[in-house]
Formats: sequence, structure tokens, C-alpha cells
Amino acid sequence: MKRDAQDVIDEFVERMGFAAQADGLPRIAGRILGLLVIEGGPLSFNDLATRLQVSRGSISTNSRILEQLGVLERASRSGDRQDYFRLTRDPYIRLLRGLIERMIKVRDVVVRTKDELPPELTGVRGRLGALAAFYDQTSTALSRIAGEPSHRPDEPE
Repeated sequence: MKRDAQDVIDEFVERMGFAAQADGLPRIAGRILGLLVIEGGPLSFNDLATRLQVSRGSISTNSRILEQLGVLERASRSGDRQDYFRLTRDPYIRLLRGLIERMIKVRDVVVRTKDELPPELTGVRGRLGALAAFYDQTSTALSRIAGEPSHRPDEPE
């Protein structure tokens, strides 16, 4: 039996909320992103609050988060003082770039920790080296997908 299109859309928006929450973002941020993916935008501040059945404060807070991530931007309409939101150009690549940046920061912490430990702690240093290699390989592969040069450091591990 074929499902109603609105039910499918509503479920997608909710699942995007749960996916965002699993990634450490507020659920509402994911729901906003999901709705903008479906609708294409621009959607007004009030449209988002009404469609998602959340407060204006929640839209304000979560739209700022999405703006900081580079996936959402404000738009205006001539003669209208209300804020509108739409997806930025290449929003998914921007999300990927943010992930790459975070991975590189974690990798740097791992390497710094490994380098500060005494050489006789071979087990710990080995595990930290393996973790750093994981972050190197993953960030390099994701950089290729994002169309960026590798972020692999010049120094050997």
C-alpha cells in the first residue's frame, strides 16, 4: 500500500532530526535542515516555526547553529522585513568540511599525546598511533570527496 506523500515527508523531517541528534546537534536543527531539503526554500522564520510546531526561540537558536555550520543562510524578499532561510550552495560539502576539520583536531590531540608519552609505553603509543592513522586515512578520503587537497601532515608518524 502506497503511503501518503505528506506522511513520507513528515517522517523524513523527523528522521533528519534524530540523525542530527545522533551527531551531537539539536534535534530541531536536523528537522529544519530536513524541511529545507524537502521544500527547497526559502522558508520564513514563521513558516519554519509553524511547520515544525516549535517555538520561534527554537527556530532562532537552531537556525544560527546551521548558519555557523555553513549549511543555511538568511535570505530576504523585497519589501518584507521577515527573515527567510534557505540552504547554502553545496551545503553537504560544507558539512563534510566541518567533519574533516573536527577529525584533524582530534588527530592532532592523539599525536600530541602519543609524542608526550615515554617511549617505553609501547602499547599505549601503538594504539594512539593506530588511532592517528585512522583519522589520517579517513580525513584524506573525505577530503577527496569534498574536492579538497589532503590534510595529511608532512611529518612522518
